[in-house]
Amino acid sequence: MVDTVLHCLSTSSFRPEQRKMGFQAFVTTVSAAFVTFTLWCVIAHELMMVEGRRFEASPKLLLPQMNGTKEGANARRKLGDSSSKGTFNQIDNCWRGDPNWAQDRKRLADCAIGYGSNTVGGKNGEYYLVTDDGDDAVNPSPGTLRYGAMQLTPLWIIFERDMNIHLQNELIIMSDKTIDGRGARVHIGNGPCLTIQDVDNVIIHGLHISNCQPGRPGDVRSSTAHVGYRQGSDGDGISVFSSHNVWIDHNTFSSSQDGLLDVIRGSTGITISNNAFTDHDKVMLLGHDDNFAADANMRISICFNRFGPGLVQRMPRCRLGYFHIFNNEYIEWGMYAIGGSANPTIISEHNRYQASDSAKEVTKRDSDEGPNVWGGWKWESNGDLFLNGAFFVESGDGGGPRPIYGHQPYEEVAASSYGYVLSMTSSAGALSCSPSRRC
Repeated sequence: MVDTVLHCLSTSSFRPEQRKMGFQAFVTTVSAAFVTFTLWCVIAHELMMVEGRRFEASPKLLLPQMNGTKEGANARRKLGDSSSKGTFNQIDNCWRGDPNWAQDRKRLADCAIGYGSNTVGGKNGEYYLVTDDGDDAVNPSPGTLRYGAMQLTPLWIIFERDMNIHLQNELIIMSDKTIDGRGARVHIGNGPCLTIQDVDNVIIHGLHISNCQPGRPGDVRSSTAHVGYRQGSDGDGISVFSSHNVWIDHNTFSSSQDGLLDVIRGSTGITISNNAFTDHDKVMLLGHDDNFAADANMRISICFNRFGPGLVQRMPRCRLGYFHIFNNEYIEWGMYAIGGSANPTIISEHNRYQASDSAKEVTKRDSDEGPNVWGGWKWESNGDLFLNGAFFVESGDGGGPRPIYGHQPYEEVAASSYGYVLSMTSSAGALSCSPSRRC
């Protein structure tokens, strides 16, 4: 290029001194342009390096246009942003990174995902403090857990201190309640346990539930307006009957008389998340019986739970309805992990299945007719990890629609890679929380 310019100047009509000045001006202009271009390249390179480091710190979320906005916060919660709060799962990212969680306990109510994502519990009510670990099934005293649970107004129930609560009979929980055990070690067991029946909008969080026993026949107060005769509960940790919008999160279950957690009789809109289940036979039953038609509307999400060790079967066992099971850890099983009958739809995604030395198959169909019948049931495995010989027998068309969560599109609660399951479930069960410290 310089040669071309020199040639043009030499053949022009300019005098020698003019040609010399023209060439000097050209060199000055080119030099300035070159310096400017070089500086621009250096700045651009540094910016790209900064951006690269920023996105490396949070590889699963790129939402630059939403940063600092309410929409961005919601999107980060749903997608599992770990950039500022550590490596949690999609639910825990919503609240666990804050050391001041105790100043805004009701923030938890905004954190459910999946089919139970509409559940806000007692968010719209006052706080109720449990100060008394005693119980009277008919005439409970103010300050007891039963007294708060039976109220007809929304309440957010918390605990003054560590408690071992031995219930006289099953505890019936009214609508619009949150039982929040954070900040105390609250154990319920060694007698009848919890019943959620014919209600809407209940959160159970942060409890230790074990050694639950059948309730005895007799009167039980279910609300401030009603005392009724009960035939006796089955000995489940938590029983959910004919209820909607229920979220059961971060509880520790073990060793009860019947099931650890049963959801039956047309209940739907349920999320079961971040729980630890150990040392039990029949863990979780979802559905009343094979002929109970209302259970066909059942929609349940099961995520971020740790199943095992010491479990045998029903993780869960499904009858009718639709079940999205994702990002759970299964640590061996005595018979099977996931079972069903009556044509449930089961979508298993990015779970971690570690078989025992004696039981390898994840799935079990309760059907005497064999594959000629259950071959049409939609049981699908997507991205699961199978260890120590574990295997999942699929059936149905293997395709079809993905889970739909009403106001939450599926992609906002999609399963993360199985590679994250160990970290996402490492805190399953009731958390150790104290004010001014992250849970």
